[in-house]
Amino acid sequence: MLVIVGYLVVLGSVFGGFALAGGHLAALLQPLELLMIAGGAGGAFFVGNSMKAIKATFKDLPTIFKGSKYNKESYMELMALMYELLGKVRKEGLMSIEGDVENPQESPVFAKYPKILADHHVVEFMTDYLRIMVSGNLNAMEIENLMDVEIETHHHEAMVSSHVIAKVGDGMPAFGIVAAVMGVVHTMESVGIPPAELGMLIAHALVGTFLGILLAYGFVGPLAGLLEQKAEEGSKMLQAIKVVLLANLNGYAPAMAVEFGRKALNSTERPGFIELEAHVKQKR
Repeated sequence: MLVIVGYLVVLGSVFGGFALAGGHLAALLQPLELLMIAGGAGGAFFVGNSMKAIKATFKDLPTIFKGSKYNKESYMELMALMYELLGKVRKEGLMSIEGDVENPQESPVFAKYPKILADHHVVEFMTDYLRIMVSGNLNAMEIENLMDVEIETHHHEAMVSSHVIAKVGDGMPAFGIVAAVMGVVHTMESVGIPPAELGMLIAHALVGTFLGILLAYGFVGPLAGLLEQKAEEGSKMLQAIKVVLLANLNGYAPAMAVEFGRKALNSTERPGFIELEAHVKQKR
């Protein structure tokens, strides 16, 4: 929703200001200039990226119109789930969660937390390391190193679409210049026409530069920043899981391990200590 609102503000400010200054909006309507800019940028997008990056970009683009799924409620569910799992381990031993880890979709524990269960990456990350803990083959330091590598890999993959969109945005002013130069070439070959018509051709050529810059910094560039923020949010949840599990491996009780995870969250989504405690008790 905010993306649409932002686009409307950009259009209203730019074109509204131009109209208030006495400009004629019809002069900016140059579909051929737009075709050269958008077509050139689209072609460069396909040339400069692998099929994997292209698919990731098309997959991530629809998410820009949705709000973030990583909010306070989802983090509270995550902490409550981990508290319940670690509490079960503390009371009944590591083997008691083997069934939950092997098949989380059928687990009565995971079923209480549908927001977490719906996130494939989060569930897979959590169950993989709980499975390692059940096997007992790695110590805390080795698991931490492995977690860091996986989180870095996940973050790198999540940032692919952001980098791709940023490159497309960076190239649009250049394609705007290309469109403007093409317009100037057309103007120079028409120097024999009346000055009024010549002025119109020059104006049309300049619109190419204008559109390239507007599309780059008003429309495409901000999308790259938004996708980057979404990637950061996804990695933060994995980092919270890492902190909780490592605290438990180092001997801390489930309540204290969850508190470590709570401290790892951003302040804008971090629940209060009492708030999280009440939520955990309610879920139990």
